[in-house]
Amino acid sequence: MYFLQNLEICPIAKRQKAIVNRDIRDPQVLLITQTGENLGVTDTRDALRMAKESKLDLVVVSPSEDGPSVAKIMDYGKLQYQQNKRQKQTSRPSVKEVKFRPNIGESDYTLRINRATEWLSKGDSVKFLVRLRGREHQHRDRATDLLNRVIEDLNDAGKVQSLDHRALTLFLSPS
Repeated sequence: MYFLQNLEICPIAKRQKAIVNRDIRDPQVLLITQTGENLGVTDTRDALRMAKESKLDLVVVSPSEDGPSVAKIMDYGKLQYQQNKRQKQTSRPSVKEVKFRPNIGESDYTLRINRATEWLSKGDSVKFLVRLRGREHQHRDRATDLLNRVIEDLNDAGKVQSLDHRALTLFLSPS
């Protein structure tokens, strides 16, 4: 039981749901139209009527304890969509992974190098892996030569963070 009492709630769960339309309990709100025009302190019923006339929602942007809350006339569904999209963009992985075999074809190699160049220009880090199977383990020098070739080809797009000859991995970050 002690563990459950001291458990922290994740920040996403702490985020409060927006107060929309009939959920607004304040008698008056500081109203902002969908164009950004400030209409000043307005009765909540009048603000709801204006939002309904324009076929939009009345959303509390900034709740206030002591004075009237700031409410804006906007499309609430569109707001939710934009927030979810923004959250997904920030949570995307910033490390991309490229896997090679030591006997990779020239066209496959150039395709992967071009893709890695794009990722590095966008600001993502790139991790290169060379995978060996069976008899390929006897020719590890070909794999290290391939990693050195990658370093030469991407020297201008990124800088080497780490190169592990034993694990045959290369980690590049944008320059």
